[in-house]
Amino acid sequence: MQLGYTILYVPNVPATLQFYEAAFGLTTRFLHESGDYGELETGSTALAFSSHRLMQQLGKNPQAAKPEAPCFEIALCTPDVPAALERALAAGAKPMRPVEVMPWGQTIAYVADINGFLVELCTPMA
Repeated sequence: MQLGYTILYVPNVPATLQFYEAAFGLTTRFLHESGDYGELETGSTALAFSSHRLMQQLGKNPQAAKPEAPCFEIALCTPDVPAALERALAAGAKPMRPVEVMPWGQTIAYVADINGFLVELCTPMA
């Protein structure tokens, strides 16, 4: 097995892709003409988004993310966490945890994206 992609359910796929481009410097890999599904260029495992509307049509019951009570996080690695945090906040991300060096040496910070999903900005693990 190999992890192919992770799909987050969002109200507005094009707006989410635009936010991730502005906040984190990621590039849109694909956006379906319907606007209901899109992917970001994130390496071998794609970060994808599907609209609440499409998920409802498929019989799912998507719920809004709650950054204060997350059930998962997205981790984006960068050598410069403070600069990444500044860029994300300037693009409209909500600050959740300031830059901090962890006991194991990794630098981290947390933001919530425009949909309420928790995003960790972190240095790569050594």
